[in-house]
Amino acid sequence: MKQNRLIKLMAAGAVSAIALTTAFAQTSTTTSTTKTDPVTNSSSTTTSTVTTDGSGTITSYTPGTDYISFRTETSSTPVKYYYTKSTTIVDSDGKTVEWSMLKPDMPVKYTYVKDGDRMVVSKITLQKPISTYEKTTTTTTTTKP
Repeated sequence: MKQNRLIKLMAAGAVSAIALTTAFAQTSTTTSTTKTDPVTNSSSTTTSTVTTDGSGTITSYTPGTDYISFRTETSSTPVKYYYTKSTTIVDSDGKTVEWSMLKPDMPVKYTYVKDGDRMVVSKITLQKPISTYEKTTTTTTTTKP
């Protein structure tokens, strides 16, 4: 009976540790601006959108769809993120990358915002320069005399 209880406690601890590492792997930014009107002496506060940074590996991307899936460094389950026309992709050198260059298993960092129940990616940064992913193919043709 004590073994079952110990196993349950250890499993709960492992799940908690995974959840904490996922939370610490992501960073958030919130910007608030307060303006005071000198005439009425009233102030108003504006809060901008919260962005979150994450890192992981591309698990799937199909051109023509509106989403891309990433597997985070702390979780083996892929997560679906949506993208828009304003989503930018750059390599580690800061050069713009075309969507057609994205392939599964590319390590990336990404920035996203929560829009209702969807997570929308605003920027994807490849961990390596795009030149490391480009493959050159050589075709040899043999002709008979």
